[in-house]
Parts: sequence; structure tokens; C-alpha cells
Amino acid sequence: MAKTYRVGAGTRLINLVFAVMTRLGRGKDYRHILTVRGRKTGEPRSTPVDVMQNGDQRWLVAAYGVTNWVHNARAAGEVEIARGRHRETLRVVELAPEDSVPVLRQYLREVPVTRAYFDVTLDSTDEQFAAEASRHPVFRLVSGTADA
Repeated sequence: MAKTYRVGAGTRLINLVFAVMTRLGRGKDYRHILTVRGRKTGEPRSTPVDVMQNGDQRWLVAAYGVTNWVHNARAAGEVEIARGRHRETLRVVELAPEDSVPVLRQYLREVPVTRAYFDVTLDSTDEQFAAEASRHPVFRLVSGTADA
């Protein structure tokens, strides 16, 4: 059974360290700061996230489950990602479970620290990964001028 993500003092400290490193453009290239408008307050909310990339396609994976940023991204339909001095505002398109499979596989390969939050392994079937998509939604990042 997968671990449940809990935001305690340790998690806040780790997120702060990753946020500072990412704002400075340090650390893993896939790490970014996600900012999205809160669905209730309308205020911007920021958190470190990992952006998966394959060619010119990019995706956000909800590694820790359906957290606040997921609800906010669904409601807002767009997010801002930043790394160092580079920022961009992008639309988000949630993938169907079957379309999430290759992205989730890539995520588990590239970001092993989050594997404990998943009920699949790298050896799991495509069907098992597709079932995992309801607990770990995947969003395609789309520039404002591109077709969804």
C-alpha cells in the first residue's frame, strides 16, 4: 500500500529547501516552482513540482496524490512554472488514464524518491499504471498558442 502524503514540519522544511534551490536554478533540471490561482481565494499558491519532458512535450505529475495544487489547476485551467529566472504561463490538460501510462512510467524512473507514494513498480502492467492515474493525475502543459 502506498504512503499517504502528509504536510508536517519536515515536509515544509524540505519544500522550502527545494523551493529556494529551484528559484536559484539549482538542483534537478525537472524541478520547478508551480504557481496556480487558489480555487477559493483566487490568491496565488506556489509549491515545488517535477516537470517531466519528452521531446517538446511536458507534463506535471501529481506524485503525492490529488493535493491542493491539483484541485487548483483543474479549476484555473492554467499554471505558471518557474525555474531560476525563467517563467511561463501554460494551460493544463488532464490526461486520460491510458494516456498517463508512459508519463507515469517515466516519472517513476526519473524521480525515485516518490515511489513510496505509488501502488505500482517499474515492472507493473500498463493496466496497473492506468489505474494509478486516478490517484496521481497527469497534466499536459500547453503553451497558450498551441492546440490542446
